[in-house]
Amino acid sequence: MARIALIFLIAFHSFAGFAQTPAFKPITVDTRSLEIPGEPPIYYSIFIPETYTPSKPVPLVLGLHFGGDPEGLGRAVLEMLIAPALSDLGAVIVAPDAKGQGWNSPANEHAVNLLLDDILKNFNIDRKKIAVTGFSMGGTGAWYYGMKYPERFSAVVPVAGTPPASSAKWRLPVLAIHSKDDQVVPIGPTRTYIGELQKSGARADLIELTGIAHHQTYRFVDGLHRAVPWLKEIWK
Repeated sequence: MARIALIFLIAFHSFAGFAQTPAFKPITVDTRSLEIPGEPPIYYSIFIPETYTPSKPVPLVLGLHFGGDPEGLGRAVLEMLIAPALSDLGAVIVAPDAKGQGWNSPANEHAVNLLLDDILKNFNIDRKKIAVTGFSMGGTGAWYYGMKYPERFSAVVPVAGTPPASSAKWRLPVLAIHSKDDQVVPIGPTRTYIGELQKSGARADLIELTGIAHHQTYRFVDGLHRAVPWLKEIWK
């Protein structure tokens, strides 16, 4: 039943816009689990660029999935959105399955930090080039992790997510991606938050998309792809 539900959810988030999405090169995603004594397993999916070699440091992107039964959703958001959009970065991209609830739950925060530590231990990552992104619930999670853990990341790219209540303590460069036609998570709060950051002198940018409904996840690929040159500029 869980597998059937996952297939339905992926179709719900992707089918409506699939035919209108630009072609991106095929990607290969691996699904793994992190086993730590005394801890429940952390299931995640990972994209490793073909050019990766342990002798050269590469960027790292943490990708957070949308809401629903979390089994397999890390792989889903990685395959349908994040890896196709960001593969040109040459980054390792990792997408965990949530431990239920929102990404701001204590269980999810603990699991995400354990996973990041494990990736940093086992891959040659440039620690000045670590970004967090996510879609919908994951976009809200990207905002949250950028606010709470600025020491872990150098950039934040939330997609169709809700920003924090206050911008007073925001520290990181952020590129928000949002559709003007999103009726589930309206663009208004994102516009306001980005405007507040810009007035304070922060590096804050907004890509506004049109004609894309909230659950048409796959149609956000082109918008998120526009984060590649933005990130490369941030990481100079």
